[in-house]
Parts: sequence; structure tokens; C-alpha cells
Amino acid sequence: MIDYNAKVLLIYTGGTIGMVENMETGALEPFNFSHLRSNMPEIKRLNFQVETYLFEPPIDSSDMSPAVWQHIGRVIEENYDGYDGFVILHGTDTMAYTASALSFVFENLTKPVILTGSQLPIGKLRTDGKENLITALEIAADKDAEGHPVVPELSVYMQNLLMRGNRTTKFNAHHFSAFTSPNYPYLAEAGLNIRYNEKFILTPDYSKPVCFNYAMDPHVVVLKLFPGISGEVVSANLNIPGLRGVILETYGTGNSPSTPGFIDLLRNAIDRGIVLVNVTQCLYGNVEMHRYENGQQLEKLGVVSGCDITTEAALAKLMILLGSGLPPEAVSRQMQESLRGEMTVRG
Repeated sequence: MIDYNAKVLLIYTGGTIGMVENMETGALEPFNFSHLRSNMPEIKRLNFQVETYLFEPPIDSSDMSPAVWQHIGRVIEENYDGYDGFVILHGTDTMAYTASALSFVFENLTKPVILTGSQLPIGKLRTDGKENLITALEIAADKDAEGHPVVPELSVYMQNLLMRGNRTTKFNAHHFSAFTSPNYPYLAEAGLNIRYNEKFILTPDYSKPVCFNYAMDPHVVVLKLFPGISGEVVSANLNIPGLRGVILETYGTGNSPSTPGFIDLLRNAIDRGIVLVNVTQCLYGNVEMHRYENGQQLEKLGVVSGCDITTEAALAKLMILLGSGLPPEAVSRQMQESLRGEMTVRG
């Protein structure tokens, strides 16, 4: 039920939804929010209040960084008490990274924070941006019978689907249905009505305040394995100066090469206090290092299982935990725990 007394803050960071086409080059370039509003008279028809915050200049999502994530988080923190929900307009290319990072920035989130965007600019006749934006705003204003937000968590809304933010990944560069939540059910589906899957939505402790965690350590790397990967490539990644964490994208259920040289490089990195997290290259499924001998070698070394976490969420989570000042052992332990519903921990 939409609260007609609700106030929603619309945060425009940039992205395709607010871009215009350069008539000389044909390239899409950031414009300004007045362009978006002039093409969206529907916003004025909403029966609740929508106010705006603009990033100046707009940020192409390819230029996203921990500093921008912190900026977005502080905008929400500074306005948290004054609004019932927040909608963030964001480019789609790195939306899953930002959604994952913000989910760990906010602890015990009690209000909706929804990221959305579009594959076509808002001024295009066939744009997907209008429906995405209007529905995201409506969800941000929706309350249950007790007056609590229906979706008090960090989520992504794209093409009729509301997904937990740290469970999403972009899997299509051309279709409107560009995002999926491969290992967790959708939080809501929008058709003639918005159907919420309440049992899959996080429930915060409303007796406790929301906390904001901004410390992030960027000294991490994603190492994607491939057949024939050389020791020089692995060594170059594991010996980056200042490196503190590695997301190791492995095969299948968490398998890797078993050559002594490769294993020795991993062992040496772990001995130096670098946290290694095993995530699968597969879109669906999870890491089970005990299933095969190659995976068992990683488990014996002390490589951490990422279960069914996405690479985007694993990277953001590792940066936040390393930034908190925890020792490697504690970081490794918490990487195997579900902190914001980002992974399915199996006993």
C-alpha cells in the first residue's frame, strides 16, 4: 500500500537514463537532471512527494569508485531521517557493484534504497527508463499494514523485477532484461500489480538504528582462472604491492589447477596474510571445494569458500571487511558468513 504522505529522495548519479545523444559523434553523453524531468511528467502525477539530489557533474558508471560509493552513502545518511525511501539513478554497467557495496555500507537498513536505470535514454521513444523509475519510486513509498516499508533493504529494480542488490549481476548488454539474481529469488515482480515475495525480504530490527560503514580497502584483485594460465600471471597478481585480498574465480564448484607451482603461489600468499576467496565462474550454483580433489587442495590451503556469492558482492564485502581493520583470520571467517543476505550458507 503506497503511503500518500511518503517522501522519497531521488538521487541522480548519472547513467544512460539521463543521457542525450551527441548529434555529431552519435555517442551518449551525460546531460543534466532537468532533461530527465522534462521527459518524465509522470513524476508529477505520483500521489506522494519526490525530491531530488543531483551529482554535479553526472558520473558515468564506468567511473564508479569506492569514493563515489562513500559519497552516495553519506547523502543517504545525511537525509535518512527526512525521507521514507531512496531511489538511486545509476548507470547499468557497474550497478551490481554499487548495489553490493552499498549493501555493506548500510547495516540494519530500515528503509528502501533502490537502484534503477535504463538501457535507453529517457528521451528515446522506446525507453525502458520511465517504467523502471516510476515503479522504483512506488516501491520506495510502499508500506505494510503496520506502517513499515515493504522492502527495507538495498535492492535493484530493472524491467519488472526487484532483486536483492548484492545478489544481482548484469548478464545482457542489449536487452531491457539486463539483470538477474541467479541464486536468490526475486523480491518482487511488477505486472498489473506489484507482487511482493515477503518471505525472501530482509526484516531489520526497528528498535536499533541503522549504521553506516564507510571504510573500504581497495587493495584487492579479481583473478580469473583459465586453462593454461601461467605462473607469471598468477605471481604478478598475487605479488601486487600492498595486496590484501584476492577474489579467485575458479571452475565449476570451486576447482583450480593442481600443479605444484600454482599451489605454492597460493600458499605463499596466504602465509603473507592475504585473504583468498573462492567464487565460481558459473552464473548459477555454488562453491563446494570438498567435492573434487582439486578443490580439496584449495580448502586445505585455507582458501575461503564464497558459497554462492557473486563476484561483485564478494569484491565489495572483502573491501569493507579489510577496511574495518580486522585481522586476516577474522576477515576470512566473516567472508563465510552471510552479513546482508548476500550468500546462502550451507551447513
